[in-house]
Amino acid sequence: MKKGLKLKLFGRVQGVGFRYFTQNFASNLGLKGFVKNMPDGSVLIKAYGDENKLNRFVSKIKEGPRTAEVNNLKKKEISLDKNYNKFSIKY
Repeated sequence: MKKGLKLKLFGRVQGVGFRYFTQNFASNLGLKGFVKNMPDGSVLIKAYGDENKLNRFVSKIKEGPRTAEVNNLKKKEISLDKNYNKFSIKY
């Protein structure tokens, strides 16, 4: 079953390659959506795809790249958005 997730991650998540790590893993899973640095120092992710793949994605994202430290992750289910045909980094 396909669904969407909105994730907001807090901690040492900017300036550590988090967006590239996220894009690479999401693309490998075939997920659609985006990752973006936010002005408050957090990272925002909207990801769409198969529920099992999204669960794997969230587990991996909690770890992040070696240089990152995720202190808090907020997760919310959102409606599907078919406007995304790939997973990208937003600036």
